[in-house]
Amino acid sequence: MSLSVSNKSIIRLAAPISLSLVIPQVNFLTNTAFLGRLGEQELGVNGIAGIFYLVLSMIGYGLSNGIQVQMARRAGEGDTDGLAKTFMNGAMLVLGFSLLLMMLSLWLAPVIFGLSLHDGNNAHLSVKFLYIRAWGLPFLMLTQLANAFFISTSRSRFLIYGSLAGTLVNIGFDYLLIFGTHGFPKMGLGGAALASVMAEMAYCAVMYGIFYFRKIYREYPIRRHIYMDMPLAKRMLKVSSPLIVQYLFAIGGWQIFFIYVEHLGQRELATSQILRSIFGIVGISTWAFASTCNTMVSNIIGQGKSREVVPLIIRVATISFITTLCICTLLLVFSDAFISLYRPDPDLIAFARPSLRVIVTATLIMSLATVMFNGVVGTGNTVMNLAIEVTCVMLYLVYCYFIIEKSRMPLHWAWGSEFVYWISLLVICLIYLRSGRWRGKRI
Repeated sequence: MSLSVSNKSIIRLAAPISLSLVIPQVNFLTNTAFLGRLGEQELGVNGIAGIFYLVLSMIGYGLSNGIQVQMARRAGEGDTDGLAKTFMNGAMLVLGFSLLLMMLSLWLAPVIFGLSLHDGNNAHLSVKFLYIRAWGLPFLMLTQLANAFFISTSRSRFLIYGSLAGTLVNIGFDYLLIFGTHGFPKMGLGGAALASVMAEMAYCAVMYGIFYFRKIYREYPIRRHIYMDMPLAKRMLKVSSPLIVQYLFAIGGWQIFFIYVEHLGQRELATSQILRSIFGIVGISTWAFASTCNTMVSNIIGQGKSREVVPLIIRVATISFITTLCICTLLLVFSDAFISLYRPDPDLIAFARPSLRVIVTATLIMSLATVMFNGVVGTGNTVMNLAIEVTCVMLYLVYCYFIIEKSRMPLHWAWGSEFVYWISLLVICLIYLRSGRWRGKRI
């Protein structure tokens, strides 16, 4: 279970993760394109409600990411029993968290959208969407944990199968339920929400099916640990809690961004939903390399090779930057054709073009900053990650408030907030990693 720090090892672990992320981005593109055919309001509401759900899912991702760091550390130490125990206790924590989040979201969504959105119809449609969408949370969060396990044990290729199954289910039921074809009811925005829930159920079933049918439970004896180990659970929460708050801040900042953009107008909101999809596509390789960096850093520390941490992070960041540069070049060359996939409206395409250029440039900085940040996560000092995240998000929100809410600047200036966030993140992470204060952290 020990990993080497060669370029080959980096790419071998990152490539399946990238592919597993490409597949849902194709799904998100299709979903956005379908809703774009319904109208700009549906497209915009999907952006607002989708970000709210993303906030919830990223809380789960923070929990799973903290558990992943610990599983990768046990893998580096060769402790299969400890890894199985961490995974099983993590599953119990994740399930409890997901049910709690689901209930909170059903209660909070009407309050938040009712108070923050200027258009009452936007608020109504957003709440209606989330009342369906929230039922997918338990399946999503259990899937996040399964993915963390497979990445930690160098089996990232299995993520492709679950991702493909979920995407096929989502695209198929999007088409059937949004437009009401082949005898299915025409549900519009609600159909998109229901299709997403069904996709998350399929993804979860495939991932745990792989664990069972490939008899991975024989190598990692989870049946010995079907009980809650409270000291272990506390350690997992100690590592994960700062990550949960960190992701809550990060995506919560994006939620505020979209609320401010809604105040600019319906076209700005619809365009930003398209741009969010493009941002996700460009970031596929970055997030894959970031997850790889997280796991490899924790693994080599578990092997007692702390001196190799910083060179490893730099190597992963360099590969991430080169890959992102290639993707960005293609998007800039074919920008109009790509935007037209969502909504073939010449005015909308012209309106979105300047903001697209801003986003593409910002993602080059993101390709470095995200890897550096996840390198810090891999060291296990998640309290430092939280401090870094809070600082960067506060700078981001100050920019958003003055540029969008107060000055009402054009949309491409609003998306310039990405530069503020990613440059801040990159600089602070570099300073921390060079300081060496992360050495000797036990988790």
